[in-house]
Amino acid sequence: MTYCLGIKTKTGFIGIADTRITSGSSTGSAKKVYSINEGQQSFFIMTSGLRSVRDKAMTYFREEMEEREEPFNKLYKVVNAFADQVKQVAREDKKSLREGGLSFNLLSIIGGQLSKDEEHKIYLLYPEGNWVEVADGSPFVIVGNNGYGKPILDRVINYDVSLKFALKAGFLSFDATRISANDVDYPIDVLYYEKDSYKIIERRFEEEELKALSELWNENLSSSIKQLSDSWLDKLII
Repeated sequence: MTYCLGIKTKTGFIGIADTRITSGSSTGSAKKVYSINEGQQSFFIMTSGLRSVRDKAMTYFREEMEEREEPFNKLYKVVNAFADQVKQVAREDKKSLREGGLSFNLLSIIGGQLSKDEEHKIYLLYPEGNWVEVADGSPFVIVGNNGYGKPILDRVINYDVSLKFALKAGFLSFDATRISANDVDYPIDVLYYEKDSYKIIERRFEEEELKALSELWNENLSSSIKQLSDSWLDKLII
């Protein structure tokens, strides 16, 4: 499957995307993030779903970007433009995919800040082409395999946390998913954006670079469980 995460805080946003792809019994690696940094136009698109649908929609979108005379000035316009391409691919391929037993399941996280945006934003785009904006009260979104990593974020993430805290929590969320699901894995692409900077920093991390952090988290988690009071267990003893 996929693990793609976007977290918005008051000072910026972070993003994490794994690179594992599966086809039948075989696995491989492919980039799931597309990002732009041009003047006051900084945004990214992360996707989860059929690779063929993603590639076709992204090809159409890139072509539109190249042919535009004026750049987008608000992020929601980028979202609408990509949604148009997703809907175009649906018109072309959805029926044949369904006949082949496949679902048109492209989900996208789109985040950034453009020249006329008052602040950075993150949107969740559905396969049907409709979207919702990630709100301050619920400042993160996951597409793909979200069952294992979401509880960590539910406990610790809010709009006021620092970007570094958000990135550490986001990594632990990915790590929990990686351990429990065999369709999510390294390397991971990490995005880091500070409000009003118009510059998304992108870096790829291999497993060896973060192995020590994962092991430390495992040790701390085990230690914390051992330190929890077990007096309540006395009620089980008759």
